[in-house]
Amino acid sequence: MGAIYLIRHGQASFGAADYDALSPLGFEQSTVVGAELKRRGVEFAQVRSGTLARQRDTAATALKVLGCDVPVIEDERWNEYDHVDIAAHHAGGAPQQDSREYQRLLDAALTAWVDSGDTGPCAESWPAFLGRSTAALAELAGSLGKGENGLVFTSGGVLGAVAGSLLGTPGPGLLKLNRVTVNTGITKLTSGRGGVNLLSFNEHPHLEGENARLLSYR
Repeated sequence: MGAIYLIRHGQASFGAADYDALSPLGFEQSTVVGAELKRRGVEFAQVRSGTLARQRDTAATALKVLGCDVPVIEDERWNEYDHVDIAAHHAGGAPQQDSREYQRLLDAALTAWVDSGDTGPCAESWPAFLGRSTAALAELAGSLGKGENGLVFTSGGVLGAVAGSLLGTPGPGLLKLNRVTVNTGITKLTSGRGGVNLLSFNEHPHLEGENARLLSYR
């Protein structure tokens, strides 16, 4: 049975003009998760990444440490939801100044976004986001050979939606799981005759002990 490893990107630049850029801490986290994947001794037949800079840079940094030269296939279906658009339409905007207050407003905005279904004002609806995230996973799982492993660099919202969907609760999954995903956390799925199943969510032993200072949620 093969496996699919989903990696959340390293810390982005919260509060900066360009949020999408990895922070210095984000690059450190990406190096450490690459070392953790190397320690596990897993060989990957396919590697995917979203097209956002924070996802691509996490992939490049981690893969260099891992020593994996499998070409990265970029796919925008692995991209995060547009948090700026959602916050603007469902929370009156959410300035990136205070992290806790921003999280409170974003949680409320995401709840309204999910509840609005296809009729909401955002450029991308919740059903559309869920559909393209699960379709990207299904495409990757279907392309893996027997016993092959896949690796994906994506974002917290995608992880919450995908994990929630596999558990049969996609909406609550997004709302409950998204907010606790850590930067460069590892989610592991099994892929085989029985389909795709969630084996573990948000693993982060590489961010504990001597690396505890690297733990971040935003």
